[in-house]
Amino acid sequence: MMGKTRAHIRYRLADKTIVPGVTTVLGVLNKPALVPWANKLGLQGVDVSKYVDDKADIGTLAHAFVTDHLTGVKTDTSDYSQNQISSAENSVLSFFSWEKEHPIEKVVFVEKPLVSEFSRYGGTQDIYCIIDGKHELIDLKTGKGIYAEHIYQVSALKHLLIENNYPVDRCRIINIPRTEDEEFLDKVCSEHELDAGWRIFRACLDIYNIKKEAA
Repeated sequence: MMGKTRAHIRYRLADKTIVPGVTTVLGVLNKPALVPWANKLGLQGVDVSKYVDDKADIGTLAHAFVTDHLTGVKTDTSDYSQNQISSAENSVLSFFSWEKEHPIEKVVFVEKPLVSEFSRYGGTQDIYCIIDGKHELIDLKTGKGIYAEHIYQVSALKHLLIENNYPVDRCRIINIPRTEDEEFLDKVCSEHELDAGWRIFRACLDIYNIKKEAA
């Protein structure tokens, strides 16, 4: 883990063509809940940009603690404040408790970028592992909850695995809380949710590509 300065991943096809990532593609979706949320913080006298940056840093570090733990790597915390480090360390305790009840038999890889030559997009797999003899994709979130867009993301990540010849028996989203008002959530996505999520992602990809062509 390289800290906050880690370079943004560029996804390239075999012919070196740059393609969008999953998060970029889903950026075409409207997020109406963000406006009242930001307004509420503003009315409370909170600097929204600083608040978001601080929470994002805690989430990034908590994410790194988990993936580095699974690969036996010491996490680089040099870019973070002591308060952020302490918050992130407390956050990941919830994951460690979950892991005791869901032993990971084998970590195949973490933080692995993959691309789809067919659909022309890319994405980074958080954790691909074997639990209870099943090949499982685990997508880590750090925030206030698990939302529909997260299922769309996981659906797209699942198809990247399949296209690259990695079997997927189960897809799971784990939300790691950063503060006391957030909660640990563990969601196994149903096939119905994943199918609908994939269709929504494909529609977003079409919109993204059309807007890019028209620009």
